[in-house]
Amino acid sequence: VQLQASGGGLVQEGGSLRLSCTAAERTSGTYNIAWFRQAPGKEREFVAHIARNSGPPFVREVLRGRFTIARDNAKKTVYLQMNKLEPGDTAVYHCAAQVTVGTISDPGNYDYWGRGTLVTVSS
Repeated sequence: VQLQASGGGLVQEGGSLRLSCTAAERTSGTYNIAWFRQAPGKEREFVAHIARNSGPPFVREVLRGRFTIARDNAKKTVYLQMNKLEPGDTAVYHCAAQVTVGTISDPGNYDYWGRGTLVTVSS
């Protein structure tokens, strides 16, 4: 499974970005997908998850109200909509596909990772 994250960039505080995580054309099937982020000098942290059958999405509690996750299986793409961005959201954002059953917030339970996309929020 090859994943590609895109959509990052530089945005002012209060702005919005939509990240995309797209699976390669040759990827068959659908997968549970999550977004994680890692700021410089910090641990990778869970952001949001969506099941392969578009079941109830889950967003980390502190990000609810600002971040939403959705998917379009026909396009093999999962989106992370980020609104009201804050400097603390600055990080490299990665998407990952989960095959192993386990806690959705644990990066160790994800089997495939895409290259990240950098989000920088200026104050």
